[in-house]
Amino acid sequence: MLWTVILALLVLLLLQTQLSVCLRELRSGASSSSSSSSSSSSSSSSSYNATQLRLPGAIIIGVRKGGTRALLEMLNLHPDVEVAKAEVHYFNVEEHFLRGLAWYRAQMPLTLPGQLTVEKTPGYFASPQVPARVWDMNPAVRLLLIVRDPAERLVSDYTQVLHNRLTRHKPYQPLDELLIKEGHVDPGYKALQRSLYHQHLARWLEVFPREQIHVVDGDALIRDPFPELRKAERFLDLEPRISPENFYYNTTKGFYCLLSAGHDKCLDESKGRPHAPLARRAFRKLCRYFRGPNMLFFEMVGRSFSWC
Repeated sequence: MLWTVILALLVLLLLQTQLSVCLRELRSGASSSSSSSSSSSSSSSSSYNATQLRLPGAIIIGVRKGGTRALLEMLNLHPDVEVAKAEVHYFNVEEHFLRGLAWYRAQMPLTLPGQLTVEKTPGYFASPQVPARVWDMNPAVRLLLIVRDPAERLVSDYTQVLHNRLTRHKPYQPLDELLIKEGHVDPGYKALQRSLYHQHLARWLEVFPREQIHVVDGDALIRDPFPELRKAERFLDLEPRISPENFYYNTTKGFYCLLSAGHDKCLDESKGRPHAPLARRAFRKLCRYFRGPNMLFFEMVGRSFSWC
């Protein structure tokens, strides 16, 4: 009888020990699961918080009708580049500038650490107040200036304004009448003033060092985009990720389109629009007018271009 009682007590003690071990394992598992869930949640939250609206590290400052949209879209092929989809006009439109940097930042795309934010507003280049304002935002910002033959740029500028006027059913003078006054090129014509690259660049060089401004050949970008994009990648300290396979020539449109991840993209119909007519004699006068200013620009940038 005594041995039966002792045996029963031993069995109960063994069961109690096993139950205690099981309870400890359950508590340990629950704690581990909670810790893992917390860690996963923290990691997800950290990843989300890393994606932010950042001020641009590079700005395409001009020139108007020089190929700024094409350059922006081509740079956006790079996986480490995110671009502002619309022209912001923060530094050259007083109403926007008075809204402050918080408003400007809100116009930028979301980026991860290590990605480069790029915006383009071609109106910046010829606006006197812009260089100092950009410097105040970020003295280390990198600036891209895409230029093309100033005579061709002027005609393209006029063509865009003419198209906009006709769309609104408003009359507009022929280019010859706006450009030539009493047989001479009118230096007061605004589209002509925007083509005096040396005057505008001089203001930027009063604020920024020359090595912080990269000049892109807009005419070369149209003929063969890849070499100009490779130079831009180096200037922006980007890994060389854009390749010739990212471009194909669209014979219908008459210019290069983009290929990325199996999808193609061409610029909108306003790009490559036929130029408004300008008499040959007037165009020759325009080319002669630009020879002196062009030479000054070539000296400033340390290279020459095949312009008229």
